[in-house]
Amino acid sequence: MPDLKNMYRELSGDHFPETVTLAFGDQALVYRKRTWTINEDGQRIARGLRYGENPGQEAALYELVSGELVLGDCRFIGPGRGLVSSLAEADLLQGGKHPGKTNLTDIDSALLILRHLDSRPACCIMKHNNPCGVAYGESAAAAYGRAYAADRLAAFGGCAVLNTELSAEAAAAMANDYLEVVAAPEYADGAVQHLQRRKNLRIIRIGRLDRIRDFAPVRYVEIKSLLDGGLIFQQSPVNRVRTAADFLPAEARRADGARAAMRRAPTRSEEADLLFAWQVEQGVTSNSVLIAKDGVTVSIGAGEQDRVGVAEWAILKAYKKRADDLAFRRHGCLLYEVKMRVKAGALPAGAADAIEEEARAGQGGLAGAAAASDAFFPKRDGLDVLAAEGIGAIIQPGGSMADAEIIDAANEAGMAMVFTGQRAFRH
Repeated sequence: MPDLKNMYRELSGDHFPETVTLAFGDQALVYRKRTWTINEDGQRIARGLRYGENPGQEAALYELVSGELVLGDCRFIGPGRGLVSSLAEADLLQGGKHPGKTNLTDIDSALLILRHLDSRPACCIMKHNNPCGVAYGESAAAAYGRAYAADRLAAFGGCAVLNTELSAEAAAAMANDYLEVVAAPEYADGAVQHLQRRKNLRIIRIGRLDRIRDFAPVRYVEIKSLLDGGLIFQQSPVNRVRTAADFLPAEARRADGARAAMRRAPTRSEEADLLFAWQVEQGVTSNSVLIAKDGVTVSIGAGEQDRVGVAEWAILKAYKKRADDLAFRRHGCLLYEVKMRVKAGALPAGAADAIEEEARAGQGGLAGAAAASDAFFPKRDGLDVLAAEGIGAIIQPGGSMADAEIIDAANEAGMAMVFTGQRAFRH
């Protein structure tokens, strides 16, 4: 049997070329492979990506170095604007180990979200290209603390990315948690020293991250490789909803021609939560339903096949994550560990039951929260599931044949709802 533990310590070479050229008709884009020389296990090793999605898969990172692509009326991102693809050795403040493909794609997935958030300190913790928790905060430390508490279980071994300088206070908190990657535009005095308590933590500086919002309105080329060697090209999406002023009224025509419309507009605080939820939704794998309140994600349901199922999963997760957070604040461990300690006699009987009851009594933090759906609701069942838990407002694309029925369901529940006019699928 192979040594599975040591498999993840493997540092593979790769046989990909130093440069790659993509020709779009008479327009050419030239890419250069990225490598870094860093200390690993006491040796200075020059190598590119550690491996691909799994050990044994060779992989390479390329930066666009020349060429401008214009197709129709779309000018795509050109050279000189690199973020993850332009990381230099000086940006790997602690390599720990050469980064792997998933480390860098997690950072990139966080940037897909952070580019839509406003200029307040924000933190996005990623795991397998989906966010575990995303939050605003009054400081870097507050943003990280709120994002981590949103899903302590999933954040274990995650990738934390901030849109602001990482303070020493935030770094000290991060050093107490197990993370694989930390990325920020800059690090305050003492921050790196705190993080270096985790010797294998990859500490990365991305200089342009403080200007990440500049990337929100521009497109890049997305390339999907097929099993048979074929390729699908597409433009990256551009989110049209930049502020609450971009919300569209939720309205529709009934079969008899009568107009269906919302009775209640969102409050100012609901508008803020709806906007935040929709911006985070841009980086969540479809099908998805995301729930947020007061500038932090309450629950993220991602990757489900049916719309009502993902709404149910988001609600179930909200209760589970709330219970985990209560358990940690009370006993310093997650709910499962509380149950194990009760079983072993280390905690009093009923300790876990009390936590779960408190999570239920507080409705998992769902009451008054806002929900975002990356596509329309094909039937009212998904919305009814959310309404039953006290969700106060919903943002969704609209465009369903059942929009009038959905509007009626929202009105019956006393909810507010707005449309975006575009969906946010991510596959």
